[in-house]
Amino acid sequence: MEYTQAEILQTIRMTEMEHLDVRTVTLGISLRDCASESIERTAERVRAKIEQTAARLVATVDEIADEIGLRVANKRISITPASLVAGAARSASDCVQLARAIDEAAGHVGVDFIGGYSALVHKGWTDTESIFLDSIPEALATTKRLCSSVNVATTRAGINMDAVRRVGELIKEMAERTREQGGLACAKFVCFANAVEDNPFMAGAFHGVGEPEAVVNVGVSGPGVVNHAVRHAPRDLPLDELAELIKRLSFKLARAGELVGREAARRLGIRFGIIDLSLAPTPAPGDSVAEIIEGFGFERAGAPGTTAALALLTDAVKKGGAMASSAVGGMSGAFIPVSEDAGMIEAARVGALTLEKLEAWTSVCSVGLDMIAVPGSTSAETIAAIIADEMAIGVMNNKTTAVRIIPAPGKDVGEQVEFGGLLGTAPIMPVNRFACADFIRRGGRIPAPIHSLRN
Repeated sequence: MEYTQAEILQTIRMTEMEHLDVRTVTLGISLRDCASESIERTAERVRAKIEQTAARLVATVDEIADEIGLRVANKRISITPASLVAGAARSASDCVQLARAIDEAAGHVGVDFIGGYSALVHKGWTDTESIFLDSIPEALATTKRLCSSVNVATTRAGINMDAVRRVGELIKEMAERTREQGGLACAKFVCFANAVEDNPFMAGAFHGVGEPEAVVNVGVSGPGVVNHAVRHAPRDLPLDELAELIKRLSFKLARAGELVGREAARRLGIRFGIIDLSLAPTPAPGDSVAEIIEGFGFERAGAPGTTAALALLTDAVKKGGAMASSAVGGMSGAFIPVSEDAGMIEAARVGALTLEKLEAWTSVCSVGLDMIAVPGSTSAETIAAIIADEMAIGVMNNKTTAVRIIPAPGKDVGEQVEFGGLLGTAPIMPVNRFACADFIRRGGRIPAPIHSLRN
């Protein structure tokens, strides 16, 4: 499809006035050929391959952004789940050595983040993966750019409750190891159900085993554009017509993002993968999914009816992206990271947005409970139970769900924790005070739902 002059001019206006940007160009790199007989040799191979494959990524993307006049906020890398190449590890310290090599390589090529210090344990773990899981808190606490994820559930397999319990314990350890930074390590970790292999967004990105040797994926984000359009639409515009308005904008956002991604892939000599059209907010004024929802006619995000509004928004975004490109992938919808969205921060502060309402939202949005800060005294079992609830939503609805939760050390309800940058400021949200530890201690597996039997 060719770009018309009117479309180009409208995109320029959205860029200059409505915070349109390409949120990330993420280079996926397979590391499966880096595994060796020793962790030292594996780390050397991993470092070399990342530095060689991504050597021109940042400069190339910056050149394209300057030529087109469209800001690219982040340049990132995703790698093969590191647990799959850490077979030579004999201890958590060995895995941390690999983690630091990955982080150093990311720093050398100049990317903002590198994702894929990950494990897929939805049915169980190997001996190596057990060692790998133990390494995650230290790995995240002692690196700068590294991000990690663990997939503990799928619709096909059910929920590995032993893994859920273990992740709850790991999150508590991450928080303590980065106590002076408000539990920052937890902000670089995601627990998934039905994780996708081509997600370009952090902290959950990894390069799946079904992906090619290297691939360029793009994440476009335009909440400011959609927010502007919704707030300037007639207040009595019927919801189906509002959905059409959002769908048309989503179409244009996807086209702009795919242009950047395909050009980056061409110049790098690497295959183009997907465009993920997720409305990913930032703390910047107007760049808020919560404000979009409020623009539908609500006093605050979290009010009754906002789950329905979020369902409309997510569906319209996906339909517009699907019309614009045959390469839509990732998660594509609307993200709800509390600390990264100024409107959600305020809604949580005044009590309009609760943990339970956020959980309801996750049944219809792109991912799940994202950048949620809770009191530092919250137990590992309670954190695990919150994760289990979210995994159940993903498994039963055959969709990707996730949890990125921060038990902020020394903080309690009414306070907030500062992370800065895109991670923003998280208000400490109250957690249901009633006990769930006996349920979590049962362990085992929640079986896959009957509708998973599709063959």
